[in-house]
Amino acid sequence: MKMVLLELLNKVHFTFDDIKNLLSFRSKEDIDMLRDFAYQVMKQNVGETVYLRGLIEFSNICINDCYYCGIRKSNHKVKRYTLDKEEIYEAAKWCAEQGFGSLVLQSGERNDEQFIDFVEDIIIKIKLSTKSEKLPSGLGITLCVGEQTKETYQRFFNAGAHRYLLRIETSSPVLFKKIHPDFQLYERRMEALKNLKEIGFQVGTGIMIGIPGQTIDDLANDILFFKKMDIDMLGMGPYIIHSDTPMNVYYQEYTERKREIYELALKVIAVTRIVLKDVNIASTTALQAMYPMGREAGLMFGANVIMPMLTPTHVRNDYQLYNGKPCIDEFTSDCFECVQQRIESTGRKVGKDEYGDSRHYFNNRHLNEYGYLLSPE
Repeated sequence: MKMVLLELLNKVHFTFDDIKNLLSFRSKEDIDMLRDFAYQVMKQNVGETVYLRGLIEFSNICINDCYYCGIRKSNHKVKRYTLDKEEIYEAAKWCAEQGFGSLVLQSGERNDEQFIDFVEDIIIKIKLSTKSEKLPSGLGITLCVGEQTKETYQRFFNAGAHRYLLRIETSSPVLFKKIHPDFQLYERRMEALKNLKEIGFQVGTGIMIGIPGQTIDDLANDILFFKKMDIDMLGMGPYIIHSDTPMNVYYQEYTERKREIYELALKVIAVTRIVLKDVNIASTTALQAMYPMGREAGLMFGANVIMPMLTPTHVRNDYQLYNGKPCIDEFTSDCFECVQQRIESTGRKVGKDEYGDSRHYFNNRHLNEYGYLLSPE
Protein backbone atom coordinates (compact mmCIF):
# COMPACT_ATOMS: atom_id res chain seq x y z
CA MET A 1 0.00 0.00 0.00
CA LYS A 2 2.92 2.31 0.71
CA MET A 3 4.06 2.18 -2.92
CA VAL A 4 0.53 2.82 -4.16
CA LEU A 5 0.22 5.86 -1.90
CA LEU A 6 3.62 7.20 -2.96
CA GLU A 7 2.66 6.88 -6.60
CA LEU A 8 -0.57 8.80 -5.99
CA LEU A 9 1.11 11.53 -3.97
CA ASN A 10 3.65 12.26 -6.66
CA LYS A 11 1.09 12.90 -9.37
CA VAL A 12 0.89 16.36 -10.91
CA HIS A 13 -2.77 16.25 -11.90
CA PHE A 14 -5.35 14.46 -9.77
CA THR A 15 -8.44 12.72 -11.10
CA PHE A 16 -11.60 11.90 -9.17
CA ASP A 17 -10.33 8.34 -8.65
CA ASP A 18 -6.96 9.62 -7.39
CA ILE A 19 -8.62 11.87 -4.82
CA LYS A 20 -11.04 9.15 -3.75
CA ASN A 21 -8.17 6.71 -3.26
CA LEU A 22 -6.19 9.21 -1.20
CA LEU A 23 -9.20 9.77 1.06
CA SER A 24 -9.69 6.03 1.45
CA PHE A 25 -6.36 5.16 3.07
CA ARG A 26 -6.92 4.20 6.72
CA SER A 27 -3.80 2.66 8.25
CA LYS A 28 -1.78 4.82 10.64
CA GLU A 29 1.31 4.48 8.47
CA ASP A 30 -0.54 5.67 5.37
CA ILE A 31 -2.22 8.57 7.17
CA ASP A 32 1.12 9.66 8.63
CA MET A 33 2.62 9.62 5.14
CA LEU A 34 -0.33 11.61 3.79
CA ARG A 35 0.08 14.17 6.60
CA ASP A 36 3.82 14.56 6.05
CA PHE A 37 3.44 14.94 2.29
CA ALA A 38 0.66 17.55 2.70
CA TYR A 39 2.88 19.48 5.11
CA GLN A 40 5.70 19.58 2.57
CA VAL A 41 3.31 20.75 -0.17
CA MET A 42 2.12 23.50 2.16
CA LYS A 43 5.69 24.46 3.05
CA GLN A 44 6.69 24.72 -0.62
CA ASN A 45 3.62 26.65 -1.77
CA VAL A 46 2.51 28.92 1.10
CA GLY A 47 5.24 28.55 3.72
CA GLU A 48 5.02 27.46 7.36
CA THR A 49 3.75 30.75 8.82
CA VAL A 50 0.33 30.51 10.48
CA TYR A 51 -1.93 33.53 9.92
CA LEU A 52 -4.47 34.70 12.47
CA ARG A 53 -8.02 35.89 11.87
CA GLY A 54 -9.65 37.29 15.00
CA LEU A 55 -13.26 36.07 14.87
CA ILE A 56 -16.03 38.45 15.96
CA GLU A 57 -19.49 36.84 15.88
CA PHE A 58 -21.39 40.12 15.97
CA SER A 59 -24.97 38.85 15.61
CA ASN A 60 -26.82 35.54 15.82
CA ILE A 61 -30.03 36.76 14.20
CA CYS A 62 -30.65 34.65 11.09
CA ILE A 63 -33.35 34.35 8.45
CA ASN A 64 -32.24 30.85 7.43
CA ASP A 65 -33.27 27.53 8.91
CA CYS A 66 -30.42 25.12 8.12
CA TYR A 67 -31.24 21.74 9.65
CA TYR A 68 -27.78 21.37 11.24
CA CYS A 69 -27.27 24.84 12.71
CA GLY A 70 -27.74 25.84 16.34
CA ILE A 71 -28.72 29.44 15.53
CA ARG A 72 -31.30 28.49 12.87
CA LYS A 73 -34.30 30.81 13.00
CA SER A 74 -36.60 28.06 14.33
CA ASN A 75 -34.45 27.41 17.39
CA HIS A 76 -36.41 29.50 19.87
CA LYS A 77 -34.14 28.51 22.76
CA VAL A 78 -31.48 30.87 21.45
CA LYS A 79 -31.25 34.35 22.95
CA ARG A 80 -30.82 36.64 19.95
CA TYR A 81 -28.33 39.49 19.97
CA THR A 82 -26.49 42.04 17.85
CA LEU A 83 -23.40 43.63 19.34
CA ASP A 84 -23.21 47.40 19.69
CA LYS A 85 -20.85 48.98 17.20
CA GLU A 86 -18.58 50.13 20.04
CA GLU A 87 -18.18 46.55 21.26
CA ILE A 88 -17.17 45.48 17.77
CA TYR A 89 -14.69 48.36 17.44
CA GLU A 90 -13.13 47.54 20.82
CA ALA A 91 -12.66 43.89 19.83
CA ALA A 92 -11.18 44.97 16.50
CA LYS A 93 -8.74 47.38 18.17
CA TRP A 94 -7.65 44.65 20.60
CA CYS A 95 -7.14 42.35 17.62
CA ALA A 96 -4.88 44.91 15.92
CA GLU A 97 -2.94 45.62 19.12
CA GLN A 98 -2.17 41.93 19.59
CA GLY A 99 -0.76 41.70 16.05
CA PHE A 100 -3.44 39.50 14.50
CA GLY A 101 -3.34 41.45 11.23
CA SER A 102 -6.83 40.36 10.15
CA LEU A 103 -10.27 39.67 11.53
CA VAL A 104 -13.44 37.88 10.49
CA LEU A 105 -16.82 39.55 10.91
CA GLN A 106 -19.38 36.75 11.11
CA SER A 107 -23.10 36.71 11.77
CA GLY A 108 -26.33 34.97 11.03
CA GLU A 109 -27.72 35.80 7.61
CA ARG A 110 -29.86 38.87 6.99
CA ASN A 111 -30.34 40.96 3.86
CA ASP A 112 -32.46 43.87 5.05
CA GLU A 113 -31.18 47.40 4.43
CA GLN A 114 -30.62 48.11 8.13
CA PHE A 115 -28.28 45.13 8.40
CA ILE A 116 -26.43 45.98 5.19
CA ASP A 117 -25.89 49.58 6.36
CA PHE A 118 -24.68 48.29 9.74
CA VAL A 119 -22.09 45.96 8.17
CA GLU A 120 -20.92 48.63 5.74
CA ASP A 121 -20.47 51.13 8.57
CA ILE A 122 -18.46 48.80 10.79
CA ILE A 123 -16.14 47.81 7.94
CA ILE A 124 -15.35 51.48 7.20
CA LYS A 125 -14.83 52.34 10.87
CA ILE A 126 -12.63 49.32 11.59
CA LYS A 127 -10.41 50.05 8.59
CA LEU A 128 -9.97 53.67 9.68
CA SER A 129 -9.55 53.05 13.41
CA THR A 130 -6.94 50.28 13.08
CA LYS A 131 -4.49 52.03 10.77
CA SER A 132 -0.92 52.07 12.07
CA GLU A 133 2.66 51.91 10.87
CA LYS A 134 2.43 48.14 10.89
CA LEU A 135 -1.01 48.11 9.27
CA PRO A 136 -1.12 51.21 7.03
CA SER A 137 -4.48 50.15 5.57
CA GLY A 138 -5.92 48.92 8.86
CA LEU A 139 -6.87 45.35 9.69
CA GLY A 140 -7.57 42.91 6.89
CA ILE A 141 -11.27 42.06 6.91
CA THR A 142 -12.97 38.80 5.99
CA LEU A 143 -16.77 38.86 5.89
CA CYS A 144 -18.99 35.88 6.59
CA VAL A 145 -22.58 37.15 6.43
CA GLY A 146 -24.16 34.77 3.94
CA GLU A 147 -25.89 35.17 0.61
CA GLN A 148 -26.38 38.76 -0.51
CA THR A 149 -27.08 40.49 -3.81
CA LYS A 150 -24.17 41.37 -6.08
CA GLU A 151 -24.84 45.05 -5.36
CA THR A 152 -24.52 44.44 -1.62
CA TYR A 153 -21.28 42.49 -2.08
CA GLN A 154 -19.95 45.43 -4.09
CA ARG A 155 -20.80 47.83 -1.25
CA PHE A 156 -18.96 45.63 1.24
CA PHE A 157 -15.95 45.40 -1.08
CA ASN A 158 -15.89 49.16 -1.63
CA ALA A 159 -16.08 49.70 2.14
CA GLY A 160 -12.84 47.77 2.61
CA ALA A 161 -13.59 44.07 3.08
CA HIS A 162 -11.39 42.07 0.73
CA ARG A 163 -12.07 38.46 1.68
CA TYR A 164 -15.42 36.70 1.88
CA LEU A 165 -16.27 33.26 3.29
CA LEU A 166 -19.43 31.59 2.02
CA ARG A 167 -19.47 27.89 2.76
CA ILE A 168 -21.20 25.61 0.28
CA GLU A 169 -21.32 22.94 3.07
CA THR A 170 -21.52 20.26 0.36
CA SER A 171 -21.09 20.52 -3.41
CA SER A 172 -23.69 17.79 -3.90
CA PRO A 173 -27.06 19.38 -4.80
CA VAL A 174 -28.82 16.27 -3.49
CA LEU A 175 -27.09 16.36 -0.10
CA PHE A 176 -27.44 20.16 0.07
CA LYS A 177 -31.21 19.76 -0.26
CA LYS A 178 -31.29 17.17 2.53
CA ILE A 179 -29.73 19.54 5.06
CA HIS A 180 -31.54 22.75 4.06
CA PRO A 181 -35.22 23.75 3.79
CA ASP A 182 -36.71 24.20 0.32
CA PHE A 183 -36.38 28.00 0.29
CA GLN A 184 -32.59 27.76 0.61
CA LEU A 185 -31.37 26.95 -2.88
CA TYR A 186 -28.10 25.40 -4.01
CA GLU A 187 -28.30 27.45 -7.21
CA ARG A 188 -28.50 30.71 -5.26
CA ARG A 189 -25.42 29.76 -3.22
CA MET A 190 -23.54 29.06 -6.44
CA GLU A 191 -24.60 32.37 -7.94
CA ALA A 192 -23.39 34.20 -4.82
CA LEU A 193 -19.95 32.55 -5.04
CA LYS A 194 -19.64 33.55 -8.69
CA ASN A 195 -20.68 37.14 -7.91
CA LEU A 196 -18.03 37.39 -5.20
CA LYS A 197 -15.33 36.27 -7.63
CA GLU A 198 -16.47 38.73 -10.29
CA ILE A 199 -16.27 41.63 -7.83
CA GLY A 200 -12.71 40.74 -6.86
CA PHE A 201 -12.97 39.28 -3.37
CA GLN A 202 -10.61 36.60 -2.21
CA VAL A 203 -13.31 33.94 -2.09
CA GLY A 204 -13.54 31.28 0.55
CA THR A 205 -15.91 28.38 0.89
CA GLY A 206 -15.94 25.07 2.72
CA ILE A 207 -17.75 21.92 3.70
CA MET A 208 -18.88 19.92 6.69
CA ILE A 209 -17.13 16.57 6.79
CA GLY A 210 -19.10 13.61 8.10
CA ILE A 211 -22.65 14.75 7.33
CA PRO A 212 -25.06 11.80 7.63
CA GLY A 213 -25.38 10.25 4.17
CA GLN A 214 -22.17 11.83 2.86
CA THR A 215 -19.83 9.47 0.98
CA ILE A 216 -16.15 9.46 0.04
CA ASP A 217 -17.35 10.13 -3.53
CA ASP A 218 -19.07 13.29 -2.27
CA LEU A 219 -15.89 14.48 -0.58
CA ALA A 220 -13.76 13.77 -3.64
CA ASN A 221 -16.21 15.79 -5.70
CA ASP A 222 -16.05 18.60 -3.11
CA ILE A 223 -12.29 18.91 -3.63
CA LEU A 224 -12.73 18.94 -7.40
CA PHE A 225 -15.43 21.58 -6.91
CA PHE A 226 -12.96 23.81 -5.05
CA LYS A 227 -10.54 23.47 -7.94
CA LYS A 228 -13.14 24.11 -10.62
CA MET A 229 -14.43 27.20 -8.77
CA ASP A 230 -10.86 28.50 -8.39
CA ILE A 231 -11.40 28.99 -4.65
CA ASP A 232 -8.82 31.06 -2.76
CA MET A 233 -9.39 29.95 0.82
CA LEU A 234 -11.16 27.16 2.66
CA GLY A 235 -12.82 26.62 6.01
CA MET A 236 -13.55 22.90 6.37
CA GLY A 237 -14.33 21.08 9.56
CA PRO A 238 -15.90 17.95 10.99
CA TYR A 239 -19.67 17.85 11.28
CA ILE A 240 -20.65 18.18 14.94
CA ILE A 241 -24.24 17.68 15.95
CA HIS A 242 -26.35 20.31 17.73
CA SER A 243 -29.01 18.88 20.03
CA ASP A 244 -31.60 21.59 19.22
CA THR A 245 -31.79 20.90 15.49
CA PRO A 246 -33.70 18.41 13.31
CA MET A 247 -30.45 16.52 12.67
CA ASN A 248 -30.33 15.50 16.33
CA VAL A 249 -32.09 12.32 15.14
CA TYR A 250 -28.61 11.22 14.02
CA TYR A 251 -27.11 11.63 17.51
CA GLN A 252 -26.40 7.92 18.04
CA GLU A 253 -24.80 7.57 14.61
CA TYR A 254 -22.73 10.69 15.24
CA THR A 255 -21.39 9.50 18.60
CA GLU A 256 -20.44 6.14 17.10
CA ARG A 257 -18.63 7.81 14.20
CA LYS A 258 -17.01 10.69 16.09
CA ARG A 259 -13.41 9.45 15.84
CA GLU A 260 -13.91 8.41 12.22
CA ILE A 261 -15.30 11.85 11.32
CA TYR A 262 -12.39 13.59 13.04
CA GLU A 263 -9.77 11.52 11.19
CA LEU A 264 -11.64 11.96 7.92
CA ALA A 265 -11.62 15.75 8.41
CA LEU A 266 -7.84 15.72 8.79
CA LYS A 267 -7.49 13.61 5.65
CA VAL A 268 -9.69 16.02 3.70
CA ILE A 269 -7.47 18.93 4.79
CA ALA A 270 -4.36 17.03 3.70
CA VAL A 271 -5.72 15.91 0.34
CA THR A 272 -7.11 19.37 -0.39
CA ARG A 273 -3.68 20.85 0.33
CA ILE A 274 -2.01 18.30 -1.97
CA VAL A 275 -4.46 18.91 -4.83
CA LEU A 276 -4.91 22.70 -4.54
CA LYS A 277 -1.44 23.54 -3.19
CA ASP A 278 -1.45 27.34 -2.69
CA VAL A 279 -4.86 28.11 -1.15
CA ASN A 280 -5.33 29.24 2.44
CA ILE A 281 -6.80 26.49 4.63
CA ALA A 282 -8.11 27.12 8.14
CA SER A 283 -7.66 24.70 11.00
CA THR A 284 -11.15 25.12 12.39
CA THR A 285 -12.46 25.43 15.92
CA ALA A 286 -14.63 22.36 15.27
CA LEU A 287 -11.48 20.22 15.22
CA GLN A 288 -10.64 21.45 18.72
CA ALA A 289 -14.25 20.89 19.81
CA MET A 290 -13.85 17.22 18.93
CA TYR A 291 -10.40 16.75 20.46
CA PRO A 292 -8.38 19.21 22.59
CA MET A 293 -5.39 19.24 20.21
CA GLY A 294 -7.53 19.20 17.06
CA ARG A 295 -6.49 22.58 15.70
CA GLU A 296 -2.81 21.71 16.15
CA ALA A 297 -3.44 18.50 14.23
CA GLY A 298 -5.06 20.51 11.43
CA LEU A 299 -1.90 22.58 11.13
CA MET A 300 0.20 19.43 10.81
CA PHE A 301 -2.08 18.15 8.03
CA GLY A 302 -1.53 21.27 5.90
CA ALA A 303 -3.67 24.12 7.28
CA ASN A 304 -2.10 27.59 7.58
CA VAL A 305 -4.81 29.78 9.17
CA ILE A 306 -6.33 29.84 12.66
CA MET A 307 -9.30 31.96 13.75
CA PRO A 308 -9.16 32.74 17.50
CA MET A 309 -12.50 33.82 18.92
CA LEU A 310 -12.77 37.49 19.93
CA THR A 311 -16.54 37.55 20.48
CA PRO A 312 -17.31 39.17 23.87
CA THR A 313 -17.92 36.49 26.51
CA HIS A 314 -21.40 37.72 27.46
CA VAL A 315 -22.81 36.52 24.10
CA ARG A 316 -20.51 33.62 23.22
CA ASN A 317 -22.92 31.05 24.62
CA ASP A 318 -25.58 32.37 22.23
CA TYR A 319 -23.49 31.69 19.10
CA GLN A 320 -23.14 27.92 19.18
CA LEU A 321 -23.55 26.42 15.73
CA TYR A 322 -22.82 22.99 17.22
CA ASN A 323 -22.51 21.42 20.68
CA GLY A 324 -19.29 21.62 22.65
CA LYS A 325 -17.78 24.77 21.17
CA PRO A 326 -14.52 25.53 23.02
CA CYS A 327 -13.40 28.82 24.65
CA ILE A 328 -16.96 29.91 25.45
CA ASP A 329 -16.05 31.43 28.82
CA GLU A 330 -12.65 32.85 27.94
CA PHE A 331 -11.58 36.23 26.66
CA THR A 332 -8.54 37.69 28.36
CA SER A 333 -5.17 39.09 27.42
CA ASP A 334 -3.91 35.51 27.78
CA CYS A 335 -5.92 34.38 24.73
CA PHE A 336 -3.30 35.56 22.29
CA GLU A 337 -0.53 33.92 24.30
CA CYS A 338 -2.51 30.66 24.36
CA VAL A 339 -3.02 30.69 20.59
CA GLN A 340 0.60 31.57 19.96
CA GLN A 341 1.81 28.78 22.24
CA ARG A 342 -0.49 26.28 20.55
CA ILE A 343 0.85 27.25 17.12
CA GLU A 344 4.47 27.26 18.23
CA SER A 345 4.02 23.79 19.78
CA THR A 346 3.74 22.50 16.20
CA GLY A 347 7.04 24.11 15.22
CA ARG A 348 5.32 26.91 13.30
CA LYS A 349 5.51 30.67 13.76
CA VAL A 350 2.71 33.23 13.93
CA GLY A 351 2.46 35.82 11.16
CA LYS A 352 2.09 38.96 13.28
CA ASP A 353 0.74 42.15 11.72
CA GLU A 354 0.26 40.41 8.37
CA TYR A 355 -2.85 39.99 6.25
CA GLY A 356 -1.75 36.52 5.20
CA ASP A 357 -3.68 36.82 1.97
CA SER A 358 -4.22 33.82 -0.28
CA ARG A 359 -1.20 33.05 -2.44
CA HIS A 360 -3.57 31.38 -4.86
CA TYR A 361 -5.47 34.61 -5.37
CA PHE A 362 -2.37 36.50 -6.42
CA ASN A 363 -0.80 33.59 -8.29
CA ASN A 364 -3.84 33.47 -10.57
CA ARG A 365 -4.48 37.18 -11.00
CA HIS A 366 -2.40 40.29 -11.55
CA LEU A 367 -2.76 44.00 -10.86
CA ASN A 368 -2.65 46.89 -13.27
CA GLU A 369 -0.50 49.96 -12.62
CA TYR A 370 -3.15 51.47 -10.36
CA GLY A 371 -3.42 48.37 -8.18
CA TYR A 372 -6.80 47.24 -9.49
CA LEU A 373 -7.36 43.62 -10.32
CA LEU A 374 -7.45 42.60 -13.94
CA SER A 375 -9.19 39.48 -15.19
CA PRO A 376 -7.70 36.10 -14.24
CA GLU A 377 -4.93 35.02 -16.56
